[in-house]
Amino acid sequence: MAGEPVRARAPLRISFVGGGTDFPHYFGEHGGAVLSATIDHFVTVSVTPRTDRQVRVHSLDLGHLVEYRLDEGPTYDGVMDLAKAAIERMGVRGGIDVSIGSEAPPGSGLGGSSALVVAVVAALAALVDVPLAADELARLAHTIEREDLGIAGGWQDQYAASFGGMNLMEFSAGGVRVTPVEVGAEIVGRLEERLLLCYTGLVRSNVGLIDTQIRLYEEGREETILGMKHLQEMAYSMRGALAAGDLDALGSMLGEAFENKKRMNPHVAESTPIEAMLSAARGAGAAGGKICGAGGGGYVLVYCSPERRPEVRSELERLGGRVAPFRFHPEGVRARRGAAAWAPRIW
Repeated sequence: MAGEPVRARAPLRISFVGGGTDFPHYFGEHGGAVLSATIDHFVTVSVTPRTDRQVRVHSLDLGHLVEYRLDEGPTYDGVMDLAKAAIERMGVRGGIDVSIGSEAPPGSGLGGSSALVVAVVAALAALVDVPLAADELARLAHTIEREDLGIAGGWQDQYAASFGGMNLMEFSAGGVRVTPVEVGAEIVGRLEERLLLCYTGLVRSNVGLIDTQIRLYEEGREETILGMKHLQEMAYSMRGALAAGDLDALGSMLGEAFENKKRMNPHVAESTPIEAMLSAARGAGAAGGKICGAGGGGYVLVYCSPERRPEVRSELERLGGRVAPFRFHPEGVRARRGAAAWAPRIW
């Protein structure tokens, strides 16, 4: 008879500014900084022990089901590879059933892939009672994605999902430092009233945006380097605006962040409705907006006053966008066994 399941959930995140500076090719020389916050959209994982050596991984959203025996190991074929690699890295010794659900489409720019890995690792660690600190969990998830699977990307997403909350994350050759941004509930509430998270209805996959960004930097393209330096500096400016409760300043900075994102990589919004959506939002009264993630579609984040919110939302929806309600979520990954309440920590 199968044992009691362990469930884990890891939050998705909004990156306000600094994405791209969390790549080793940049921060190893210049340092890097990202300002981000987790939200109440999650990747949820359930792991149930089996009495045999079979592994079954089921995506509740995409309908994928993969099965293999532990003695044979998985085949990495693009289907549920993140979960397979996490299971391999964790050294699972007995059969398991794994179910995965995500509240964001793949490649949407909210850190979903890393949240998935963090949630799977957290569930497996809880299953065998292996303690992991948040930093250890983030580094382990990063190893699975970047080294075991060779997926290009930065460091911010694993740390966001592991630590949770609103943080300034600083990257250097010496490691990662996560510093919470201390803002009161009143400021958080005002910020939620002024932000719109909108799905553009499109995700372009396999367009090599991250590889292009790295290539442009390594070729010494001046605009790319300047864009990254400005994004890094803006992480501190935005942190200051948030801490001071100057939300309108932060709103206008979102537009500046998007312009510097395009300086870093001019292809981030190519063949997408993103620029048209942000232009229409500004025409309806938005102070600023930016793309979420590396580009190629996915979500945009728009700032506007509560009075202009209906008009801005209408313009985004007119162009095919779907606004996703959200609130900020102060916690990182959590796990529970059976029907128990979510544990405050698994480590």
